[in-house]
Amino acid sequence: MGLADNLLTGLQIFFTTLLFLAGLWFAVRNTDWRRLRSDQTLQHMFFGSAVVLGFLWQLRAGISPGLTIHIFGMTVVTLMMGWGLAVFAGLLASLIVVITGREPWHLFAVNGFFTVMVPALVSHGIMLWERRRDFRNFFAYIFFCGFFGAGAAVAIAGCAMVVMLWLGGAYTWEHLVHEYLRYLPLILIPEGFVNGAIVTGLMVFHPDRLLTLDQRRYRPH
Repeated sequence: MGLADNLLTGLQIFFTTLLFLAGLWFAVRNTDWRRLRSDQTLQHMFFGSAVVLGFLWQLRAGISPGLTIHIFGMTVVTLMMGWGLAVFAGLLASLIVVITGREPWHLFAVNGFFTVMVPALVSHGIMLWERRRDFRNFFAYIFFCGFFGAGAAVAIAGCAMVVMLWLGGAYTWEHLVHEYLRYLPLILIPEGFVNGAIVTGLMVFHPDRLLTLDQRRYRPH
């Protein structure tokens, strides 16, 4: 997903940029910068995630401008590092996409909001819901936070973008359904599988890499 030129009105870009800045401020306030500076493993996770996402987002498919589909990967990054660092890793990845010419500079905030902040926020919200439910089976974390969370993140971000394009008059609703919405379910399964598989692997072999995982909850009593 990535919006191209002349698809949004100036007013839409302005208000989306305001939302982006508000999210950026919230991410700054909720990031443990001291830990990032002192934890070398976390630094490797942060910059490694940004590079992987940056090149992963080069691979996209679509017919009409702005109606592209690709693997997000924001769910696993959010579960690994928390919402704040996931947002900054995603924004670094977006910068890579801009530098390579896949997206325009002046829509960096808009694309960052829909591609990075919304999926990360949805993934974070589902993780908090799973934590409040206090499930004692680790499969709940894998399924709800990994598989389901990834699919929900893409679905909500994609629908939000479609509504934005429709309200701005870039495309008719029929065009959006024909060119994007009817294909959106096809990306939910691979998105859930990719993120869920990585979360499963990390939980089994490197649970300490999932900073949002409370391992004490899943230990037998």
